[in-house]
Parts: sequence; C-alpha cells; structure tokens
Amino acid sequence: MRIGELVERTRVPARLLRYYEEQGLITPRRLDNGYRDYDEYLVDRVLKIRGLLDAGIPTRIIGDMLPCLNQSQDIVVPNPDPELRELLERQRDRMTEKIEFLAHNRDAIARYIDALGRAERDVDPPEA
Repeated sequence: MRIGELVERTRVPARLLRYYEEQGLITPRRLDNGYRDYDEYLVDRVLKIRGLLDAGIPTRIIGDMLPCLNQSQDIVVPNPDPELRELLERQRDRMTEKIEFLAHNRDAIARYIDALGRAERDVDPPEA
C-alpha cells in the first residue's frame, strides 16, 4: 500500500511515518520507481507504536520493544540496563493508572447512557 493509504488507516501523518522509518521502527519495501510500499502488517505496528508514544515511551526504547509487539517471539535482552527497567516499570504503572481511569469513565458513561434510555422510556408519548 502507498503511504496515503497507511495515513488513512492509521490516522498517523506521513511525516511521522517517515520519522518512524528513520528511527528503524517500520521498514517499507522500495519499489523499482523508488516509492515506498507498506505491507499490511505495518498498519497494526504503526498503531502500536503510536500507542506507546502516547504513553510516553521514547522511540529509542520502542525500537528495543518491537519484538514484544509480536507475541510469538521470545525477547532476548543482551545487556539489561537497570535504569531502563525502572523507566519501563514507571511507564507500565502510569499505563495501568490510565487504564483504570479510562475504565472508570467508560463505566460512568455507560451508566449515564442507561439512565438516558430509562428516561426516554418513561417520557409519555406526545398526544396526537
């Protein structure tokens, strides 16, 4: 697929996709005419990268985490960095807090929608 379709499907601007490529996070194939050709699996990868960036993980760490994004692969860390581990633990904990906050708000919205439905059913129909 061309970059425009990847932009449409991921809502990630082309400029950012090129940046991800520069950082080694995605690797499109090059056609004979020099155009980039993005494989289907990159849609999911770009969405995961975007989510990690939104969670505050820098691209240099995301690059190391890419094997984690594909569940079938084992992860081998040749030189464990204690500072990196602490950073990732903090990020994981922040994500957990955000997930709990979002789940709480989702549940509150669902209760409000239910209340709206009950209110609509309780309203007398207009007389004709």
